[in-house]
Amino acid sequence: MFFASDNWAGAHPAIAAGLSANAQGYSAAYGEGDLDKAVYRQFSEIFEREVAIFFVATGTAANSLSLAACNKPGGIAFCHRESHVVEDECGAPEYFTGGSRLHAVDGALGRIEPRNLARALDRFVPEFVHAGRPMAVSITQSTEVGTVYGLDDIAEISAIAKRHGLPLHMDGARFANALVALEVTPAEMTWKRGVDLLSFGGTKNGCWCAEAVVLFDPGQAREMGFLRKRAAQLFSKSRFVAAQFDAYFRDGLWLQTARHANAMAARLAAAIEDSSSARLAWLPQANEVFAVMPKAQAERLQAQGAAFYDWHAPHGFDGHAGKDEGLYRFVTSFATTAEEVDRFGSLLAK
Repeated sequence: MFFASDNWAGAHPAIAAGLSANAQGYSAAYGEGDLDKAVYRQFSEIFEREVAIFFVATGTAANSLSLAACNKPGGIAFCHRESHVVEDECGAPEYFTGGSRLHAVDGALGRIEPRNLARALDRFVPEFVHAGRPMAVSITQSTEVGTVYGLDDIAEISAIAKRHGLPLHMDGARFANALVALEVTPAEMTWKRGVDLLSFGGTKNGCWCAEAVVLFDPGQAREMGFLRKRAAQLFSKSRFVAAQFDAYFRDGLWLQTARHANAMAARLAAAIEDSSSARLAWLPQANEVFAVMPKAQAERLQAQGAAFYDWHAPHGFDGHAGKDEGLYRFVTSFATTAEEVDRFGSLLAK
């Protein structure tokens, strides 16, 4: 019963087969092979416009390079207080940008509150050299606590960013999970709502090691090329990243895996709701479920083979956890089975 992280899951068999199928023969290196170029075209088709694609190894690299592309001397990027770039990148965005900083913005359950963003941006006058100057806004979709920005939310945040002349970056480590939750197209969830650049994640959704920076303005591609090379993220045998994305997109596999993960999260949430001892902390929207339960019960479940983590209460959490209770995170993936969820539900009911 593996609910610790979707990073714990292996690679989808179709993606593993794609890697094997491209392991023989020769191909031009550094992203210039036929398969690389075919995948670049696939991205453009998916997003319904020409985009520039840069393969990288990790979400940390994608996020950090994206913010580096927006950097300026004294630069400040605005993101949610509990976003991945703030809490889980070990300072990589600041390192890749050579000294920019992140400014935390509050909002309930992982989402930036637009009024708080506007207030934060108004504090910084770009011409005031002592304070630094805004360089970008970044949102996480889906968020670190399993919630999702609606299309109107993205558009509103983008409008605030654009009033200040700032690009909007989307951290899409769980992009597909949010996409199928909203039942919209990739274009509708990104550039049609004012997103300028995207960290596109595949690793959490069935790939072995496949992430990409998507630039909706291909005119920025030259600078990003140099940034990626300097960051040691330009792979010689990039066809092995391309092979993963090729299999990922074929016949809509990436949407199928995300729908399955979200469905398993909904099934898990129902089991928690049916329990007399545990309760949902808030309703899940993608593939992460958060529950409040007695600490002793959590320890018992973990001893019986359930893998999950305890979690800090996020900003805006209005639930209550008693002295002997804790908040816990459960994450489902393409590999999660209904039997696994049901077994956990049975243990929870005892």
